[in-house]
Amino acid sequence: MVQLTGRRRTALAAVVGVVGGALLASGCGIVGSGSPSDRRADLHAMLPERIRKAGVMTVGASFTAAPVVYRNDRNEPDGLDPHLAEKLGALLGVRLEFQDVGPFANVLPGLMDRKYDVAMSGITDTREREQGLDKAGLRTSPGVDFVDYFMAGIGIAVDKGNPKGITEVEKLCGSTVTVKKGTTHDDLVTLQKAACDRDGHPLTIMETDSDAAALENLKGPADAFVTDYPKAVYAAQTVGNGTAFDIGGPQMQPRPFGIALRKDDQQLRDVLMRAMNRLITNGTYDQVLTEHKLTVGAIQNSVTNGA
Repeated sequence: MVQLTGRRRTALAAVVGVVGGALLASGCGIVGSGSPSDRRADLHAMLPERIRKAGVMTVGASFTAAPVVYRNDRNEPDGLDPHLAEKLGALLGVRLEFQDVGPFANVLPGLMDRKYDVAMSGITDTREREQGLDKAGLRTSPGVDFVDYFMAGIGIAVDKGNPKGITEVEKLCGSTVTVKKGTTHDDLVTLQKAACDRDGHPLTIMETDSDAAALENLKGPADAFVTDYPKAVYAAQTVGNGTAFDIGGPQMQPRPFGIALRKDDQQLRDVLMRAMNRLITNGTYDQVLTEHKLTVGAIQNSVTNGA
């Protein structure tokens, strides 16, 4: 289990905006039954032998995404993902050990290179990631599977007062936007840049390796920071005690966050989904989201590959 000592930072105030409150199973998803027989199952015995023997499941993460995953002022893993991982470990009877991979763009490549067992870093579950497709739609890897556990949309952090009136991605034209490399937001603004350039109102993109660097850009030349909505709200409410930034418009395009696994790790994928559903049915999941003021992203059941 991840050891999280001391008080957790819960600076994120209640998030507002429209979210698909329940994550629904798609045709490719596997719904956790929550049945009595499932609740009686010995989850530890269902783990792959390598993890049972080690007593440890390694987790790749980029500690650059408060309030989802970051290091607190004691340099400990903190946020929604480490806290949920702690509870998963308690159910599974193993310790979930986080590894800091640096920039977010390293997370999935490190998983594919077998540097850790799973990746849990506020990763949006997309069909492109499931199928191993790059920005051009070309297959570059076998892809990954996801165990989905949260819903989050896109948010835009802007300068206080939103002087440029940026309320949606389409209104970024003629502005400078900052995004984190390797994210779905990077892909989104790259597509928007092409549209803006065609219309004669160029969009300038500043890519970074961390949210902190993006926020420094927003303090300077950037007009907007496109990121996950909970992170945008967290920045608006905490940087400069809430005096530096605002949120530009409502949450957009909510999608699931998922624990990422290699395609050949189906046994581990399925037991993680069972464990996540047990946290949901026994109330632990809601307690964790409440502590981090992220209940707006709660799902009703965990599925695999629910994008």
